[in-house]
Amino acid sequence: MIHPKRAMILAAGLAKRMRPLTDHTPKPLLHLHGKTLLDHALDRLAAAGVEMAVVNTYWCADQIKDHLAARTEGPETVISPEQDLLDTGGGVRAALDLLGKEPFYVINGDAFWLDGPIPALERLATHFAAGGADSVLLLHRTSQVRADVGFGDFALDKWGVPRRRAEREVVPYIYAGVHVMTPSLLDGMPDGAFSMNLAWDRAIAAGRLRALVHDGIWFHLSKPGDLADAESMLREDT
Repeated sequence: MIHPKRAMILAAGLAKRMRPLTDHTPKPLLHLHGKTLLDHALDRLAAAGVEMAVVNTYWCADQIKDHLAARTEGPETVISPEQDLLDTGGGVRAALDLLGKEPFYVINGDAFWLDGPIPALERLATHFAAGGADSVLLLHRTSQVRADVGFGDFALDKWGVPRRRAEREVVPYIYAGVHVMTPSLLDGMPDGAFSMNLAWDRAIAAGRLRALVHDGIWFHLSKPGDLADAESMLREDT
């Protein structure tokens, strides 16, 4: 069994679709269900046994830095500042020296979920430990999302092998903003900014990408209305 001890939280984006809430606040510091999205992610990582989390910053970077400095719970956090936006793949690649050579989690700064019977991070680690993949993605059923998710992101076969949707195709799963990966996933990737999708597509072509479907609740937080709807749903469940 693999138990990742390090993780990356992607917190550098501009979150333009969440404006005006993000005009002067980074999206990971928006509050939901009593705490910031960033704290929710860090708490999940701590519960999974992660000891150190790298958090990249760009928009309102000082706010994130101050927030992390005031946090008293684990895991330890390290800032990876970006002078220019590096996108999802470039941001992780820039932090590889901090993340080390072992597998680690990557969580979008706006990812928020409720676990099913087994914590999602534990399920990802278990699937990754089975071997044969450079990364395992957490997916969620589009039919269970109360938000506009377009035509979906992936189809998935019974062996957990994902496939990108074809043009004009509707597929049943959306990426849930969480995955576990080995640093070798980014071998040969370009310097500077690039999307993690570039590495995933290469892994798909090599048969080295896997995915699993989340068995709990997941919230798509793209626009202010999504955040309000999530808050309302969570209040109803408590």
